Amino acid sequence: MESYPSIFNDVIGPVMRGPSSSHCAASLRIGRLCRDLMDGEITEVHIEFDPNGSLATTHKGQGSDMGLFGGFLGWEAFDERLPGYLQAVDEAGIKINIEIHSIGATHPNTYKLTLKNKKETHTLTALSTGGGMIQVIEVDGASVLMAGDFYETLIYVKSGAQVMEFLKRSIAYDEINIRPGDLNFIEVKSDQFLADSIIEELHNMDDVLFIKKLSPVLPVLARKDLAVPFITAAEMLEYNEGKSLALWELAIHYESARGNISHAEVFEKMRSIVIIMQNAIEIGVKGTSYADRILGPQSVNFKEQIKKKTLVEGDVLNTVILYTSAMMEVKSSMGVIVAAPTAGSCGALPGAVVGTATALKLSQDEMVKAMLAAGIIGVFIAAHATFAAEVGGCMAECGSGSGMAAAGIVVLKNGTLDQSLTAASMTLQASLGMICDMIADRVEAPCLNRNVMAASTAISCANMALANYDQVIPLDEVIETMKKVGDNTLRCTGLGGLAITKTAKKIEAMLAKNEAVQNKTFLKFVELRVLLLLLQ
Repeated sequence: MESYPSIFNDVIGPVMRGPSSSHCAASLRIGRLCRDLMDGEITEVHIEFDPNGSLATTHKGQGSDMGLFGGFLGWEAFDERLPGYLQAVDEAGIKINIEIHSIGATHPNTYKLTLKNKKETHTLTALSTGGGMIQVIEVDGASVLMAGDFYETLIYVKSGAQVMEFLKRSIAYDEINIRPGDLNFIEVKSDQFLADSIIEELHNMDDVLFIKKLSPVLPVLARKDLAVPFITAAEMLEYNEGKSLALWELAIHYESARGNISHAEVFEKMRSIVIIMQNAIEIGVKGTSYADRILGPQSVNFKEQIKKKTLVEGDVLNTVILYTSAMMEVKSSMGVIVAAPTAGSCGALPGAVVGTATALKLSQDEMVKAMLAAGIIGVFIAAHATFAAEVGGCMAECGSGSGMAAAGIVVLKNGTLDQSLTAASMTLQASLGMICDMIADRVEAPCLNRNVMAASTAISCANMALANYDQVIPLDEVIETMKKVGDNTLRCTGLGGLAITKTAKKIEAMLAKNEAVQNKTFLKFVELRVLLLLLQ
């Protein structure tokens, strides 16, 4: 079945809390599927990470544990309880063991999970592929390919032939397959779960052992025979011949076809995203606080310096810097943000687009159009490169956000379609090879600087495009180049660049010491609670 990125699945979203969409939101989605596989009852989880992957060194600091454990508890990615996940898992009685050893993983973000309760044991292996997107590649020893965009019914069987025959003549489905593994099951992908009457008939069959229902975790579902009008910039230009559509209108045409929703629904769905971004920026500008982070509210002082006129003048640029910083600070204080295209790069795109529109006194509708334009550029990147820093470095995150923002800014200035594509191409060219080397495993520094740089570069390249600078290399070719660029030690592993400087290591040690104190306090709390229970 052909799969195409969705603006609201893969590019602009999810709405979430936490430092990293690849780690927090993706792991939470994996955890939600695990919870469904266990019928909502989990008592023990064994988690395995490969030492050659990213998760071996980043699973705690970047929030993989927080997201995964939150998913086991059935939480949403924006749940306000997420910072207290350790205590919540303890109170839920879920025993968790994490082991780092060779599991033969070929992807840096591989989760190998063994799930238990009093009745049963199941296994699941999944990947975080960037921007909160996932792929489940194994369930109970059977190879699968689940992205969380279908209602999945798993019918565990002894043989399966009779059951398969019954299903094919009795139900509507998008895809159906027998999955041989340690436990054989029939996987049914559809736009809803099987009817109760069908489930009842299945339970009455001797060949059926039990049935599992896995709910979708993505906002936009896939479907059989899904088709989109274009999937590259060149195809989009060909599609637009004789139509003279603006880039934001072309984005609506794409997402309407991809999600099987109306043009008006696409526009309003993006408006809801813009509102969340605006609210986050407003919170950030007022100032944020959070104990477990490196940087305090930098944007508060920046706002004061704007008022005092001590900065280099430039209303648009300084507003963009302020808004980008504010968004990043909301993220690092566990506030609600939109991963656009990722949480680590959540500041650049809204900072640039909302900041520019605000400085120019443009309407919310104009922001929505610009964000749609940015979204379709992101679709091309998602389809042909990556948003995962573990695969493409910060080029994949801040670089992508910058290119998307540049196209959106051109739309804000009523530039042409060709100018938007040129702006995106030039911005991505300027981002090639940007490494991912966050300090002390916190997605704050140099991430804040890089987001501001990405937003600033977007403005520069948008202006260059509006002045008809020559992009030289077409957007599709630049995106193709993105996929080829990168060095493993300079991706999101904490093993290269600024992450291994002396100062970074000192900060890392200080945070580890603070964490040890917090853990000691938590253990004393648990001991006290046990003592009180015994006394009762």
